[in-house]
Amino acid sequence: MDKVTQNAALEQVTAITNIRIFDGNQLIAPRHIVVKGESIISVGGDLPAGATIIDGENATLMPGFIDAHVHTSIGGLRDALKFGVTTELEMNGDFTKRGREIQLKNVNDVADVRSAGTAITAPGGHPDELLPDGDEIPEFILKELEKLSEEDRESMLAAYAHDHEEIPQVTTVEEAIKHVHTQVENGADYIKIMIEEGTVMGAPGLPVLSEEILKTAVTEAHKFDKLVIAHVLTALSSQEAIDFGVDGLGHLFIDRPENTSGLVMSIAASGAFVTPCLVLNSSILGNPASELANDPRVHSKLSSDWIDILNSSFNTFPQGNMENSFKNVMDLHRAGVDILVGTDVAPVPVPNLGGLAHGASVHHEMQLLVKAGFTPIEALQSATAKPARCFGLNDRGRIAEGARADLILVTGDPTTNISDTLSIKSVWFKGVQQRY
Repeated sequence: MDKVTQNAALEQVTAITNIRIFDGNQLIAPRHIVVKGESIISVGGDLPAGATIIDGENATLMPGFIDAHVHTSIGGLRDALKFGVTTELEMNGDFTKRGREIQLKNVNDVADVRSAGTAITAPGGHPDELLPDGDEIPEFILKELEKLSEEDRESMLAAYAHDHEEIPQVTTVEEAIKHVHTQVENGADYIKIMIEEGTVMGAPGLPVLSEEILKTAVTEAHKFDKLVIAHVLTALSSQEAIDFGVDGLGHLFIDRPENTSGLVMSIAASGAFVTPCLVLNSSILGNPASELANDPRVHSKLSSDWIDILNSSFNTFPQGNMENSFKNVMDLHRAGVDILVGTDVAPVPVPNLGGLAHGASVHHEMQLLVKAGFTPIEALQSATAKPARCFGLNDRGRIAEGARADLILVTGDPTTNISDTLSIKSVWFKGVQQRY
């Protein structure tokens, strides 16, 4: 966008009218908003003279969704935006401030992204068990590269190289401190630690760092005022993470031991948030997301490769029970724990990481939260205002005067029927209506 066009866009005033408004917390009385440039300048009130009017025809306007757990790429960010996911929060990858400046320069048709940089894990620890062996780029990566522009191809190669480069060794307290410093220097927005011994991932016996090292990493990150999010998939590792003082759990424990109530109380008392990634738990248990894949509102927006991924699953813990995850998330929710929408989707369509896709799985996650017992409004809060608040993204996640104009307009009323979130009419990113 040249300077003249950019200045014109900043001066453009648009009124979105005749709409039902979910503001990130609740339905509100006003029936229109006014956007100027990148921001919402009024909610209700008088319509400015000369404003461009967009009649929403009694549709529902919501803040752009936030996926609080992804691993992404330019293609992933592009798909996310198609589904009204205007922000993705990367939990292990290369979209730190430094990475964004390199990879997203002059890229305008993608969602915003924040990143933990490289997570802290033991040598040979998670996610090593999920990555292909050897130095050659796998066929599925090469297949994706063929479809991309030169710019996107370079970005994906950079992301792949990041995930497969020599991971900084963390075997001592000193190395953990150095690792945190490195991520902060790279512009990491928060810090991620891995506590995964592998049983749920079909790889029991994965190495895990000692309590002393992990606790030191958390303490060091907090010195830089960085949130710390823990990868945990069992009740035991969840309790360990809370004991270390983490600010959030990046997953929901998939088991349900007898002492679950004690763990729930511990999480609630700590003030930590939980991003359950129910879509991942379902996939780990062997459930493909075929209903989502077959929905024409999804099928029409994704490549055949991503549709194939949705129709598959991790299937590493088929002995588990999805009802346990539903009970666990409801126990946490009733205890007052902030529950955030997240998906743990991979940056590219990887055959063994099935059931998940950028953007689409955010809608699936909200559907699963409602199936677990959330009201539709509570599920929407978990994809908008709550992740914005928990991650300090104070300019988004809500419809209010002065907020960033990241918006999604849908047919129907998702505050009563959560599936309506997929009936997308329009998406705005920083005040610009996207064209698809």
